Amino acid sequence: MDVTDLIYEAAFVPELWPKLLGEMADLSGSVGSTLFLFDDGPGRGITLENLSDLLGEFLANDDLRFSTSVVRMCNTKPHSFVDVDDYLSAAEIEHDPIRIKLRARGIGPHICTAIPMPSGELAIYVLQKPLDTPRYEPEAIDRLNELRPHLARAGLIATRLGLEQAKSTVAAFEALGLAAAICNHGRVLAANAMFHAYPEVFRIGVQNRLSITNSSANVLLQAALCESLRSKEQQVRSIPVGIGAEIEPGVMHVLPLRRSASEVLSGGDAAVVFTPVRASALIPAPNVLSGLFDLSPAEAKLAISLTGGQPLKAAAMASDIKFSTARSYLEQIFRKTGTNQQSQLVALLKSASVLR
Repeated sequence: MDVTDLIYEAAFVPELWPKLLGEMADLSGSVGSTLFLFDDGPGRGITLENLSDLLGEFLANDDLRFSTSVVRMCNTKPHSFVDVDDYLSAAEIEHDPIRIKLRARGIGPHICTAIPMPSGELAIYVLQKPLDTPRYEPEAIDRLNELRPHLARAGLIATRLGLEQAKSTVAAFEALGLAAAICNHGRVLAANAMFHAYPEVFRIGVQNRLSITNSSANVLLQAALCESLRSKEQQVRSIPVGIGAEIEPGVMHVLPLRRSASEVLSGGDAAVVFTPVRASALIPAPNVLSGLFDLSPAEAKLAISLTGGQPLKAAAMASDIKFSTARSYLEQIFRKTGTNQQSQLVALLKSASVLR
């Protein structure tokens, strides 16, 4: 089974999250695999059956929920899967309440990543190996990091749905405050009223073909709606729209619909969700850029420097990288954000700061 397909399927069919967590565990040689969603409340979570009772205790017990390792990772918000023990001292690992509970169950090394959501929630994925086994190999972490952009994009929907059953029509999206349409081969099957409220941003034309009024953004949209949804190519699926024009800027997310998710949503092969943002003079947070545009930590750091007004050479020095490396990163940033000029990039990234 393709784990990427399962990620997008689980975004719309919440019953599949345990299966997805199991696939992630198998992929990395883990015995524990959990998704936490933290906000201002006690939080929520989904885990494998072997840790389901401990998850309930964790969410109900402040001593466990605010243990050292949990607070450290929530504050750090790692932009990739990292070894948790690299962020803790030996004494902290030894005396951390949740680690004591897990050691009693034969669980040792941890890795995790954090994905901030525009809704304000923080999604944290945690995987664990058996006690007294070596720490995670770089290859296992790399495999999970390849999935991270897909987890971030799927999480945009899953967190807004509260991990509850998705409705079979785009009315569910409207109830959540999201302008959305369901497409099949680039044709709109259904769109909510909020989606129709942005005629200056996108259009539904002949044979219900969906397009973006900005030509460069439309090229990216058509690529995401067509072959890219069935191939393994890395296409832009978080597309900036409205930059440099007299219209409200925003980001259009294209989420593939797989298997039963397609059946739930009218047989469509893609959900298109538009998130408007407001222009701001603030510099956006790196984790927002990573979540919205699939930027690596190094690329996000360089982008932040550029947004702050530094020229590329100075930004390279600030990031402690060679100028040639910075130019390579900038090309990747242009590709992932759908921009082709530094001024466009800065305008886009500043508009994203409201999603901090």
